[in-house]
Amino acid sequence: MKFRTPAGWGMGVIATALVASSFPAVAQDQNTDARLKRVEAEVRALQRKVFPGPDGKFFSPEVSTAPAQTATPATLPGTPSTTAVTDILGRLDALEAQVQRLTAANEQYGHEISGLTDRVKALEAAAAAPLPATATGGAAGTSGVAQPVASASGSTPTPASAPSAERLAKINAIQKPQTGNDATDEYTYGFRLWDAKLYPEAEQQLTKFVEKYPNSSMISYGRNLLGRAYLDDGKPREAAPWLLKNYQADKTGARAGDSLLYLAESMIALKDTKRACIALTEFADTYPALATGRLKVEYQADRAKANCN
Repeated sequence: MKFRTPAGWGMGVIATALVASSFPAVAQDQNTDARLKRVEAEVRALQRKVFPGPDGKFFSPEVSTAPAQTATPATLPGTPSTTAVTDILGRLDALEAQVQRLTAANEQYGHEISGLTDRVKALEAAAAAPLPATATGGAAGTSGVAQPVASASGSTPTPASAPSAERLAKINAIQKPQTGNDATDEYTYGFRLWDAKLYPEAEQQLTKFVEKYPNSSMISYGRNLLGRAYLDDGKPREAAPWLLKNYQADKTGARAGDSLLYLAESMIALKDTKRACIALTEFADTYPALATGRLKVEYQADRAKANCN
């Protein structure tokens, strides 16, 4: 009798049909039948773990390790009758091998997912501690980052305490650009203040920029520079949330990689070398071109400071 295997039949159905209709002697072999049922149950259980459907229900992939037979070849005279039994046992061996592969794949995926989850949690925990008010007197807002103190004129940022005449002259020497692109002008002004090492003023100006223009093409630059301004001002705890936010908000952003590296520097400043090494590992994995290129010197120096293995 010849058989064709309908598309979509599982290995268990095909094997059972072959045994029951073509080889009655095999169907009576209780050890083989028990072995087949056990392997089929293991395959189904593993498929539910490794190949779940979109709704979480069982999804059956094509698991056959051998092409479906389209016809049973004629038995030549003198061919031993145990050929069919050997074929079935061979198929059982293939199924058991697949169970082992599925088990290994499931364990590997579980390990990788667990590792990624731990790394993300560690990065988020780096900025989880509540932040104190800044030295300039700004109270912590809903974002957990010190809010800027508005200046009397509404344009030129100044610290809460009156600046000295020398500092005021230095602030007034920084010109705010007037290009007609308000978002870019606000960022550029903040950059100029930071570049002049007027960090408290830069912090206030850049905070104004990121809050007022969250959809600006310069937002990745703005959040990163705000974190750097706090870091350069000796405030690593205030810097960390902005740097982490810039990395998480858009990992393809122009300065997302920089923020992750400076987040590690914030952790080093806070003497949390464990989280610093986690951030540095994430940096090297996510931005290998930066780790071996533009930020290579800083990356290697930070690894040395944190004693990362």
